[in-house]
Amino acid sequence: MLEKLENQFTKYEVARMLGARALQIAMDAPLLLKIEEKELEEINYNPIEIAKKELLAEVLPITVNRPLPKKKEAKLQKLSKEELETMKKKGEEKLKEELSKEGKQKEKKEDKKLEVEEEAEEKKVSDDAEIMELSTPEDEVEETESSGSEEA
Repeated sequence: MLEKLENQFTKYEVARMLGARALQIAMDAPLLLKIEEKELEEINYNPIEIAKKELLAEVLPITVNRPLPKKKEAKLQKLSKEELETMKKKGEEKLKEELSKEGKQKEKKEDKKLEVEEEAEEKKVSDDAEIMELSTPEDEVEETESSGSEEA
């Protein structure tokens, strides 16, 4: 039934028009088609079905605006082969420069990461070394001698 409209509208546009008109009908808007009481009872006064009938009869005062892309007018220039070659060379040079800059930046970032990691390791090692310095073998010998004298 709605296949006739597929050439004119998308399924989203049809759904939007049906929904809008059905809402109007549900809010007691006047019907745009003369539909007999018997037909209305058959469709059980369904506003969506009434809107479908009106849409198929093409009596709906609803329009669809489709925005079109804006046109840009630009003059095209004819370039000689020499100009094309020079433009290509310039483009290649720019790419090489950008790649080298990116490589240098990556190297700097990696160097910074390594420095931070090395500092963290040095700090960790120095912290561990301080703990080791607190307990020496001489301290252990003194502890055993003092505990042995207490037992006697």
